[in-house]
Amino acid sequence: MLILASKSPRRRDLLLREGINFCTITRPAEEQNDAALPAEQICARNASAKAEAVAIDYPEHIVIGADTLVFLDGKPLGKPTDLADAHRMLTELQGRTHCVCTGVALIFPGGFRRNFTVTSRVTFRPMSSVDIDRYLEEVPVLDKAGAYAMQEKSELIVTSVEGDVDNVIGLPVTRLLHELTR
Repeated sequence: MLILASKSPRRRDLLLREGINFCTITRPAEEQNDAALPAEQICARNASAKAEAVAIDYPEHIVIGADTLVFLDGKPLGKPTDLADAHRMLTELQGRTHCVCTGVALIFPGGFRRNFTVTSRVTFRPMSSVDIDRYLEEVPVLDKAGAYAMQEKSELIVTSVEGDVDNVIGLPVTRLLHELTR
């Protein structure tokens, strides 16, 4: 059985879209957001911690852990604490290009591990404070890194994506499927 060690409905939806049979099991895992570390290292560590927390109880299954962060000028933007924080984040992102990094950790039966990261570049439209308020009224963002959802009303805020759009949503499915079949 394949286990997704994530509560993210977006990751679940991406796997379901591909017709993958899995279950979701999560355990508490300590996440790091040390801005002094490279994006890839933070995401890889967090993904591993999530996968390990579940794999210890399910050693006979394949466990997938994932962590996605938005980075602007090398600084991680986590999930906003409230709408004012979301507005601040979107104001910082507006009119600029930022990176979205997802770390994925796979733990197979027998303890074999495969870890990888995928980074995409997202460019936002220039937006006024009114535009940002309108977006925040239409899209729930408090549980999303960087205070936005690529899969919801992205045409209001995004002009382009370089790389894997699924990665920006929260799970680079094409790369994941490649790694699972290796």
